[in-house]
Amino acid sequence: MTLTGALAGCATTPAPSPVAMQGETIRFAAGRCMGACPVYSVTVEPDGSGVLVPEKHTSVPGETRFTVTPQQYRRLRDSLAPFRPATGTEKRIGAGDADCRRMATDMPSYQIRWTWRDQPRTQIDYYGGCHDPQNARLRAAIAAVPRMLDIEPMITPGSNTGKARS
Repeated sequence: MTLTGALAGCATTPAPSPVAMQGETIRFAAGRCMGACPVYSVTVEPDGSGVLVPEKHTSVPGETRFTVTPQQYRRLRDSLAPFRPATGTEKRIGAGDADCRRMATDMPSYQIRWTWRDQPRTQIDYYGGCHDPQNARLRAAIAAVPRMLDIEPMITPGSNTGKARS
């Protein structure tokens, strides 16, 4: 064995740094309705960092940072994946669209945006009053987002997390 070979066997390598989970940034926004619906946006990064920006009828008075587990991020990503348009495109489901023939008025709208590095944004805009059967799974996925991310106390007026914004 050469001296180089013997030394190579003793060499130590530094422990690897934690690698940030790769994936898209997901932004979910709930819009206004003709009532006291919470109006806010929430952005979740693949590394688990999140920020909630309240606008109206929430229980936090301002921008609030939070973290999610890798499992929560994956659950969010996977629950919204069936509705994600092709990269760089936008899809709209609202009044007058073929996917919105049965419509209730005065409901909130929702926007889900996926971004990754310098790729063009990908987005779906959904009017919550579109009650066509083909939208049932999308409505269920949207309704599950606050619970999935554990942000319900932040967007529920009157909860114990802070003063409600109205």
